[in-house]
Amino acid sequence: MKRVLEPELMDDAPQARAYAQADFAEENQGFVDRFREYFPDWAGGHVVDLGCGPADIPIRFLRSFPDARVTAVDASRPMLDLAAEAIAGAGLANRITLRCERFQSLELPEQADALLSNSLLHHVPNPLQFWFRLKQLAKPGACVLVMDLLRPDSPEAAQALVDHYAGDEDPILKRDFYNSLLAAFTEDDVAAQLAEMNLSRLLIDVPDDRHWVVGGVLL
Repeated sequence: MKRVLEPELMDDAPQARAYAQADFAEENQGFVDRFREYFPDWAGGHVVDLGCGPADIPIRFLRSFPDARVTAVDASRPMLDLAAEAIAGAGLANRITLRCERFQSLELPEQADALLSNSLLHHVPNPLQFWFRLKQLAKPGACVLVMDLLRPDSPEAAQALVDHYAGDEDPILKRDFYNSLLAAFTEDDVAAQLAEMNLSRLLIDVPDDRHWVVGGVLL
């Protein structure tokens, strides 16, 4: 199945609310746990989260790494409004800086000691822009963990995943999940992207039937 692009931004308020209210606790905590598994000696520093959405991952990350601070980036204002509420509720406003910007034009006062991204790449028309900016925003030696959806073989397979994992969710979320699966990349796609950007030392894993993960230390 060929990739079918979807909108780059989730900038509709009901769309952002449906995403924020969905139960991604297992996936998001699993992302943080995987970071600790990949980088057991990492203790703290400046973390950049590209495509932070409603900030559940930054919040979970800081609970696991009390010596870290996060710059959380998303180009959707409705998403960051929800993120600000969640961060304030978690008492972490002094440790998370929100930036409403596209990653393509993002400038930071300091490079990242760790760079995170979950479910951003499938929104990006040109994925090489993402990997190029990742190399610019992270320090040499930075820890990198990127997770995203895995494109199924057919629209029917995508619909089966939606029915299985999001059957009881908001119809808006089910629609977006389906469209995101069609816009996602295969493992081979990601491997080719990493090779083209000279990032082949980052390792690819496919932990389940709907995600791929790239992790490693940036040279």
